[in-house]
Amino acid sequence: MELKEKLISSFMAFEEKIADVNTDLHEIRTSAIKNFENKGFPTKKEEAWKYTSLNAILKNDFSVFAKNENAIEFAEVKKYFLNDVDTYKVIFIDGKFSSYLSSTTHDGLDVCLMSSALTKPKYKMVIDEYFNKIASKEESLTSLNTAFSLEGAYVNIPRSKVVEKPIEIIYFSTGSEAALMTQPRNLIVVGENSHVQIVERHQSLNNNPVLTNSVTEIFAQKRAIVDYYKVQNDLQTANLIDNTYIAQKQDSHVSVHTFSFGGNITRNNLNFYHQGEHIDSTLKGITIIGDKQHVDHYTLVQHATPNCESHQNYKTILNDSATGVFNGKIFVEKEAQKTDAFQQNNNILLTDKATINAKPQLEIFADDVKCSHGCTIGQLDENAMFYMQQRGIPKKEAKALLMYAFTSEVTSSVKIPELKAKIARIIADKLGVNMGFDL
Repeated sequence: MELKEKLISSFMAFEEKIADVNTDLHEIRTSAIKNFENKGFPTKKEEAWKYTSLNAILKNDFSVFAKNENAIEFAEVKKYFLNDVDTYKVIFIDGKFSSYLSSTTHDGLDVCLMSSALTKPKYKMVIDEYFNKIASKEESLTSLNTAFSLEGAYVNIPRSKVVEKPIEIIYFSTGSEAALMTQPRNLIVVGENSHVQIVERHQSLNNNPVLTNSVTEIFAQKRAIVDYYKVQNDLQTANLIDNTYIAQKQDSHVSVHTFSFGGNITRNNLNFYHQGEHIDSTLKGITIIGDKQHVDHYTLVQHATPNCESHQNYKTILNDSATGVFNGKIFVEKEAQKTDAFQQNNNILLTDKATINAKPQLEIFADDVKCSHGCTIGQLDENAMFYMQQRGIPKKEAKALLMYAFTSEVTSSVKIPELKAKIARIIADKLGVNMGFDL
C-alpha cells in the first residue's frame, strides 16, 4: 500500500483512539485530511517544490504509528543536549513524550504536551485562539500534520516573563521500526513583553529510515522577543519536512536560526506574518552538506503593516554531489510603507558535481520602501588561499579557515553561548579540522 493510502486509511483509527473525536478539533482534522487526500504529497510539478523530489523517500514502507514505547538512557543521548547550561527539556521518543528525559519544572511557565492542551478543558481557550490559525490550510503536508496532530510541545509564556533558561525540544527516533513516519506539532505563544530562547532538534539513533513531518506555530505578542534555533544534524537516512509559521504583533522581535548539517532530504518552510508596526524579523541559516544530501530552504516574509524590518542571511557550503535550494520571498503589501527588507544568500561549491538552485524574490506593492536581495555562487578565493599558504598555513587548514569565516556572520548572532560553542564544534567536524577555538 502506498504511503498516501496508508495515511488516509489510518485516519479513522487514529481519531477513534483519542478522546476529542466529538469536539471542534474533529472538524479541523477532517477538513485537513480531505485537503491532503485531494492534493497528496507535493511533486516537482509544483513551483514551490520544483527542485525537491520526495519520490525516493515515499518508496519506504513507513509505519504511521510507533508500536512500542522505547526507553533511552540519558548517557546514550547526552551529546545531543546543551550540557553546559541548565535548560528546560521537552523530550519525545518515537513521537511519544519521555517524562524520564524531560525536565519541565518551571516557575510561572505553561509548558506541557500538545496531547494535554488539545484534550483538557483548561487549555480550550488558548487552543481555540491559536491552534491552526496561521498554519497553512492549503499546503498538503501541513494539512497532513494537522489531521494527525496530537503530540508535541505546548509552550505558553505569560506576559512580562523573561524565561531564564533555554527550552530544548528534542525528538528522538530509536529505529525500533523498520521505517517510521512521525508528525510532531508544536504550539508556542509568547506573551507581551516576554522573552524566550528555544532550541529544537530531531535526531535518529540508528540508520533505519525516518520521515518527520513537523509543524510549529509561534505567536509573538506585543514587544515579545523570541530566539528560535533549529539544529539539523541527523543521520543520512533521516528525512525532515519542517513547517514553521510565525505571527508577530507590534514591536516584537523574532529570530530563527537554522543549522542544516545532516539528514538525507531536508525541507525547511519558514513563514513570517506581520500583524503590527515596528516588527523585526530575522531569518539566518547555515547549510554544510556533502555526499548526496539535499537541503531546501523556502522562506516567506509577508510585510502587511508599516515601519517593519526583516533580515535574511543564508550561507551554504556544498561538497561532493550535494544539492542546495534557496527560495526566499519578500512580499510587501500596499499598506506596508516604510518597510526595510534585506535578503542575502551566499553559496560555495567545493566540487563540480555540487548544485545550488537559488531564487530570491521580491514582490512589492508599496512605494516608500527599502528592499534589497543578493545571491552569490562561487568557489573559495584562490588569492586568499595562496596568501594564507605563503604564511605557513597548510592548504587544508587554510581552506577550513576560509569556510569557517564564511559562516561566522550567522553564528556570531547566536545568543546562547553554549549553543554557539556546540555549533562551532559541528562546523569544525563537518570541515574535517580541529579549529582550536569557538565561534
